[in-house]
Amino acid sequence: MKKFMACLIGIFCMLSLLVQNGSAEDTVKVGVVLPLTGAEAKFGRIEKQSFNLALNEINASGGIDGKKLELVMADDTGRPEVGRSVVEKLITGDRAVMIGGGFSDSVAYAAASVCQQYKIPFLVNTASADKITATGWDYVFRLNPPVGHYADAVKTLLAEKIKPRTVAIVHENSLFGTTGAKSFSKFCGKAGYKVIWKQGYEHGRIDFKPMLSRVKQLHPDIIYMVSYITDGSLLMKQARELKLTPKMFMGGAGGFTLPAFAGKAGVASEDVISATLWNQILPFPGAMDYYNKYVAKYKKSTEYHGAEAYAACYVIADVLKRAKSFENTDIKQALSETDMMTVFGPVKFITWGKMKNQNKASAYVVQWINGKLEVVWPAEHATTPLQYPVDWLKTWGY
Repeated sequence: MKKFMACLIGIFCMLSLLVQNGSAEDTVKVGVVLPLTGAEAKFGRIEKQSFNLALNEINASGGIDGKKLELVMADDTGRPEVGRSVVEKLITGDRAVMIGGGFSDSVAYAAASVCQQYKIPFLVNTASADKITATGWDYVFRLNPPVGHYADAVKTLLAEKIKPRTVAIVHENSLFGTTGAKSFSKFCGKAGYKVIWKQGYEHGRIDFKPMLSRVKQLHPDIIYMVSYITDGSLLMKQARELKLTPKMFMGGAGGFTLPAFAGKAGVASEDVISATLWNQILPFPGAMDYYNKYVAKYKKSTEYHGAEAYAACYVIADVLKRAKSFENTDIKQALSETDMMTVFGPVKFITWGKMKNQNKASAYVVQWINGKLEVVWPAEHATTPLQYPVDWLKTWGY
């Protein structure tokens, strides 16, 4: 009897272990950490919906070698301490075999440190602070480019078309904002553009007029803004009210590419250009199809954040199909061998510069023209010509 009980206990322990690593269940669990409440929830919802759109397609096509892919969504609320806590629960409680998501830079960095500690692979799809893949962590991979490269296409546009002499930089005091502003300022110095103003602000500020009035007195050729949607919209509305008219207003991605930007900023959004990482008209297989399916299902537009999440889900599925097992080391190995095309573009994780396990994605320039976001640079991908020079007062209806 004792031998029989010992045998039963041994079998139970083996089954428990198999369930924990996902190999005895009919599903494979992957944790996804996103801001589903709080100030960044608008982005989190777009990404969650895009993950789920891809998830349904993947499972309808056979899942992971017959097993269903299960995404366990966790709300980080946009706070690093919450992100750290929920990722630890995804790993130790939900037994996720890997982690995806990662929107806010500070949250993703905190989550990445937990994943590295537990040696659980983390595929970041949006958070862009350079240090996320420049810390040397071997269990952290990133699909999107680092923020230091968001403005790569903007840089060639400035050099070839706008040719500014002076630049003012306005940015939010987040990891995303400060890193993007620092990178662009460094580029300006190398390119010979004089940065005559560079100032940060706290996210959620509602009165930018004192700062913009001082910028107006300096007459910069370019005003470069690294902001999310609410701040970016207010910056442009108040710049219009002050009749601040540089050669060009430029966004460093973030809120300036969201469909809601035109609605929030109104006529002040017209002719504003921005760096972006994706548009549905780019020649990537399935890009327009993803956009149309998203609009049909959710009755609203999507943009590059959604494309990152949709592509990341397909990368996760591809990795899990190729991995020898659902053990952490095998999944990490499969991630490192990834070489595939997605709606976001090619994905291959390499080491370049200070970056480790970093995909080398491209950037583009878009412009708000007649209330619609158009690709204007590089020229070979343009959906319409760049609107430049701009008579801002006429554009704004003065």
